[in-house]
Parts: sequence; structure tokens; C-alpha cells
Amino acid sequence: LEETPPRPVQDTGNILKQGYLEKRSREHSFFGSEWQKRWCVLNRRTFYYYANEKSKQPKGNFSIENYSARLAFHLRKDSRKKCCFELTCPGKRTYEFTAPSPAEAEDWVDQIQFLLKDLSSLTIPFDEGDEEELYNDVESSDSVNTTSHNTTLNQDEPNVEMEEDDIYEVLPGTQPKSE
Repeated sequence: LEETPPRPVQDTGNILKQGYLEKRSREHSFFGSEWQKRWCVLNRRTFYYYANEKSKQPKGNFSIENYSARLAFHLRKDSRKKCCFELTCPGKRTYEFTAPSPAEAEDWVDQIQFLLKDLSSLTIPFDEGDEEELYNDVESSDSVNTTSHNTTLNQDEPNVEMEEDDIYEVLPGTQPKSE
């Protein structure tokens, strides 16, 4: 028994939280949407859900980046409504879950929010740093290129003018010959 539970989780990296939740299925049956018991695993970036804790292949997973987690008592009308929470992201599927208890639901929400805060604090400075470097490189190379372009253009322009002058000079040159 000790060997089997970690198996589905081996590929998932650092596990922050795992346990059984009921997940609302996307397909709606005649009686409304169904809740299915799923073994859920949260690691640093991804939320996985399995048929059970011994499953090797997840039934699904999604990156939790840009998602937000909140308690959602409106999802159920029965005695378990205070056990519900949802993960939402603009433009993406909303995931709805029921935890075994209200405290468990709060813990899932807290863990996910903490992780999202952690993800944003880790990624934002890193991204900003990258962008600044990129912009600095672009700015410096632009200013160098602009300068060299201007210099080149300035050198080219007189040459172009001279060529044009040459063309025009030929015409006036022919006129004096005819005089």
C-alpha cells in the first residue's frame, strides 16, 4: 500500500496538497451536472486529477497560473454547499470542486492562492528583468543602428544627389554642345 499512492504523483514534482475532491463534470446529464470523486494533486504549477489515488495516468490537468481560487457556496444546494470552491481564469474553463469538509475546501483555496501569489512574485521580477535587458539591448542597438543609418544615409544622400546632378549635368552639358 505504501508503494501505490505515490505512483501517480511521481511525475508531478513537488506536491503541495493532495486528496479526494468531487469534481463537477463538464458534461451535463439529464439530471444536471454530475459530481465525480477524483484524487486531486496540486504541485507548484499544475493541478492534476485522477480517477483514484492508484491511477497512473491523470484524467486531466491544467496549469494553475492565472487562475484564481475562491469558495463557491452557490455550486450546490445540499448540505455540502460550504465545501465547494472553484478555480476560474478569464477565457478558460472554470473548475468546480467539493471538498470533504468546509475546512478542507478553505485549505485547498488557501494553498492555491498562496501558490499563485508565490508564482506571481517569482515570475514578475524575473520577467521584468528580462524585459529590461531586452529593451536596453534594443535601445542600445537601435541607437547604434540609427546613428550608423543616419551616417550612412548622410553619406548616401550626397552620392545620390551627385548621381542625379550628374544626370542633370549631362543634359545641360548637351545644351552647351548644341550652342
